Amino acid sequence: MNPEYKLQQLLKSFGENEVVEFKEARHSYDFKKLGKYFSALSNEANLKGLNKAWLLFGVKDSRKVVGTRFRIQMKDLLSLKKEIADKTTNRLTFVDIYTVEHPIGRVILFEIPAAPQGLPIAWEGHYYGRDGESLGPLNLEEIERIRAQNRAYDWSAEICHGATVNELNEDAITLARREYATKHPKLSGEIESWDNATFLNKAKLTINGQVTRTAILLLGKPESSHWLNPGSATITWILKDRDGLERDYEHFSCPLLLSVEQVFHKIRNLKYRYMAEGTLFPEEVDQFDPFIIREALNNAIAHQDYELGGKISVVEFEDGRLCFSNPGSFIPGSVEHVIHSDAPESRYRNRFLTDAMVNLNMIDTIGSGIRKMFVIQKKRFFPLPEYLLDKCRVQVTITGRVIDVNYARKLAELPDLTLDDIMLLDRVQKRKPLTDEQAKYLKQQGLIEGRKPNFHISARVARHSDERAQYIRNRGFDDQHYKQLICEYIERFGTAKRADINRLLLDKLPDVLDEKQKNHKIKNLLQALKNEGLIEPKGKDWQMSKSNS
Repeated sequence: MNPEYKLQQLLKSFGENEVVEFKEARHSYDFKKLGKYFSALSNEANLKGLNKAWLLFGVKDSRKVVGTRFRIQMKDLLSLKKEIADKTTNRLTFVDIYTVEHPIGRVILFEIPAAPQGLPIAWEGHYYGRDGESLGPLNLEEIERIRAQNRAYDWSAEICHGATVNELNEDAITLARREYATKHPKLSGEIESWDNATFLNKAKLTINGQVTRTAILLLGKPESSHWLNPGSATITWILKDRDGLERDYEHFSCPLLLSVEQVFHKIRNLKYRYMAEGTLFPEEVDQFDPFIIREALNNAIAHQDYELGGKISVVEFEDGRLCFSNPGSFIPGSVEHVIHSDAPESRYRNRFLTDAMVNLNMIDTIGSGIRKMFVIQKKRFFPLPEYLLDKCRVQVTITGRVIDVNYARKLAELPDLTLDDIMLLDRVQKRKPLTDEQAKYLKQQGLIEGRKPNFHISARVARHSDERAQYIRNRGFDDQHYKQLICEYIERFGTAKRADINRLLLDKLPDVLDEKQKNHKIKNLLQALKNEGLIEPKGKDWQMSKSNS
């Protein structure tokens, strides 16, 4: 989002209403009143069917900009996220906080998420709302309107009238029993004595012996998928090359309990080689952590909007990316909210389905799966998961390789970086825009360099990093790493000139080498690759050796 453009939009609007509030707050503002406005604006956005509301500091009621010095330091401003979360229902807090340096003065834009469906938001235990521009208690009728949203129709709990247990796959039932026993070890002795009808009721797959859409989806035979119409139980795996061209594909259907494992094993999950001995990295890892693959896939199954008639897709790119997508809006509103709250969602689109998946050990109820995916990628020094929430579809992309060595270095050198800091650095390495305040903050921490919009992650070691990090900076990486970079470049572009390879490597070589020494080292690396039979000259260019292709 462009904060400057959003500010202009809000200033040109019809003024304050139930979901937009202007405050002068020239120097300070009462924290309790700020919390009340958060509750009121969040609840009103829900009641109006909107995704968000806005609170602006530094603007008069008349929409005239006057500027504000409220919490002038960005770190103090961002700390409001936690301070608000500590006193709201379900720890809901701002989606984001933006600052705009308007010609007249600084303006702060607080982006407030709508209250989740079924959950009115309280501040210090009290619900607030708006009547036009006035702040006051949320009336009982409005509280009940929001709460009633949680009693919405559940597609996954519907009975498939006429369907019997014979529609279910025996192998899937056997696996379901085993996973249920794993999830409920205290019942392992009893489970063996249950017949299928009893087990399916206990596992919340059937209702009083009647087959539900959830039972068909997870355990049904492929030919039983018609019971789900217009919903689809299809998962499509696609393999694409580096140019985005399709190389292979396969469709999977009911029973999804078995299909999840089939899709998991279809994904190649190649080995990724890090820099070798003497660096901060292990020698070799799988490109994708198994937890991340299963979490992303099972989340797509659990939260898909089946009434839209779409399918789940898993696209594997040869350049080291996995892309999962499913139809349906993202109910929590934003990934940032999920990361910061780190708590179970109050509402699920398919509650009956999610309860069954919990019982079959496919997903957990603690609500930390997405955050755990971020932490796993952080520990591997890989880019963070990237979510695209658009056009009633949820898409998450996982990258299984280092795309910016300086990003990986920073994570290795500074293990105490907060997840918020890492998310900002991840935006830099992916060439995504930063607000002025975000850029200022990262520069103050010595984490980025350059000028807007061409920021890059600093190659310098932070002052407080340890001697080992300084050693890595001076020593550089081992020759095998540089050779791998050269080969990857030539494989991707077909050929490479010496100038191309210089641009690729010069800023990555050890700081203790001068420019002449760096050029000499690159010459030796190319000669070594040639002697190893990996590359060969083609005129003044280099190409991969034909004998090695």
